[in-house]
Amino acid sequence: MHLKIARPTTPSLLAPLRQLPMLSVALALQSCVLTAAVNDNKGQLTGVLGRPTWYMEAPMGMVPIPAGSFMMGAVDDDIAGRIASNKKVTVSAYYMDATPVTNNQYRQFIEDMLDRVAEGDYGRLEEIMEDMDEDYILTNLYPDASVWQRDFTHHMSDVWVSSYYEHTAFDHYPVVGVSWEAAQYFAKWRSAYLNEYRETKGLPDYPEFSLPSVAQWEYAARGGKELTKYPWGGPYVRTHDGVLRANFKSDTGTFTEDGEGPYTSPVYTYPPNDYGLYDMAGNVAEWTLDAYNPAYMARIWDLNPVYLDDEEPMKIIKGGSWKDSSRFLQTGANDYEHKDATRSYIGFRCVIPHIGRQ
Repeated sequence: MHLKIARPTTPSLLAPLRQLPMLSVALALQSCVLTAAVNDNKGQLTGVLGRPTWYMEAPMGMVPIPAGSFMMGAVDDDIAGRIASNKKVTVSAYYMDATPVTNNQYRQFIEDMLDRVAEGDYGRLEEIMEDMDEDYILTNLYPDASVWQRDFTHHMSDVWVSSYYEHTAFDHYPVVGVSWEAAQYFAKWRSAYLNEYRETKGLPDYPEFSLPSVAQWEYAARGGKELTKYPWGGPYVRTHDGVLRANFKSDTGTFTEDGEGPYTSPVYTYPPNDYGLYDMAGNVAEWTLDAYNPAYMARIWDLNPVYLDDEEPMKIIKGGSWKDSSRFLQTGANDYEHKDATRSYIGFRCVIPHIGRQ
């Protein structure tokens, strides 16, 4: 009896090629099955299946501000000595810049805007840039260097201030010499800049950046404390050791007591409030969205209030600055300025709404 031994065979080099049509069919069928599985709602009301999940993280340099209610308005008598008017309001959750926008951050905006004009590619900013040219940017959006000489009577600004925006030494100082309208353009650019990037990654858009409303600014400045006079919580502007808690004019002719020079100071110089926000008092006052109105409190609603009036050129600023007395540093104190004005003591920061679960 002879046994037949099966000899091993060498696979044909063409075998994988012959299997390709069948592999393609198998993959196609598998894809159809998976797609059907994802979209198979079995006749039930499920909503559209297979949509991406959403979780919103704080944009770089921003901190989360939780939703909440607070008593809005001055804690003390107002700047004219009148009795303060207050209103209980609620604000939704949002994110806020931890510091005022700095010179170098603002420079990113200017350079990108100039690049868009030079290349003729406006991206998502086409609607607001179609009539904008380099001259407009340099005249209306570029920080106004003349503010240091113009803002004060018989004042000779220091040599270092004359190059405040240009010199790298001041990259981390708050930008000034920027109008309310220029700050509005910055917020629109920042929204487009972020979402253009997210679009390249197939990610859904973030909501729009903006200037904070007065309510958002004041609520954030209090750091979760009710009726606190200053962002640090207490009623005094000095520590127990007599050190100033912010960059402001502590007395007539006294501009250097803070140890940071007579004008602005770098962001992050002073400790933050309990929400992690810096310079919510002193250094630079900050633009808000709201228009000025002497009957402001009576006109606003009690949920996410904001007073918008395109016919009113005066806009509310908050926080006080390096040249102001402590009165203007109070969380509930309001001041105002013309929307076209550029000042050596006014800057800004942005907010963005939080959407989705907190």
